Amino acid sequence: MIIEGIVTTLNEDRSTHVSPMGPVVDGDLAPHELEHFTLRPYQTSRTYRNLRRHGEGVFHITDDVDLLARAAIGRLDAIPQLLPAEAVAGSILESCCRWYAFRVTQLDDRQERTSIDCEVVDVGRRRDFLGFNRAKHAVVEAAILATRLHLLPHDQIREQLARLEVIVGKTGGAQELAAFACVDQYVTEQAISRNARSIQSAPAAAVQNEAG
Repeated sequence: MIIEGIVTTLNEDRSTHVSPMGPVVDGDLAPHELEHFTLRPYQTSRTYRNLRRHGEGVFHITDDVDLLARAAIGRLDAIPQLLPAEAVAGSILESCCRWYAFRVTQLDDRQERTSIDCEVVDVGRRRDFLGFNRAKHAVVEAAILATRLHLLPHDQIREQLARLEVIVGKTGGAQELAAFACVDQYVTEQAISRNARSIQSAPAAAVQNEAG
């Protein structure tokens, strides 16, 4: 089972990196019984580089989908309020519901998508988790789509976003509406940028074809 949440790790300059991530956990375990989990970041991610270098971090469970979405697409205006972790060198998101400080026990990076086994060494609660409504789920799915722009056709992403937008509009509040709008704007901007690059490279490609 995969639990969606946020991982904080330390950068080389000791600043905090915030990244949405879904660790693989035992499906028979309740979240408060979490003792071990596996992260699977790509080697291109900063989370992978930080954990390879430092080997400690904090996993957070939160219902703040605006934070999840903005972190996923790199649109965090500022790092959220943080608290120092005690069991590891790292930071805890002040507004999270629950947090799990962890240490890396094994890291396998023989594949592009790594497998990082982690052991929970400390746990805490900040506030109750009230649960996700349909809009919160839809925002999470939209944010995941926004990280797949290099893998999926734009028309397919737009089609799925349109379906998710209906759900957010019907069941969401201010947080969910703002988060979805941020993701939607990001996807639009990326499409415009991609089209501009294609137009700029088209004449050069044509000249090369003629010369060949």
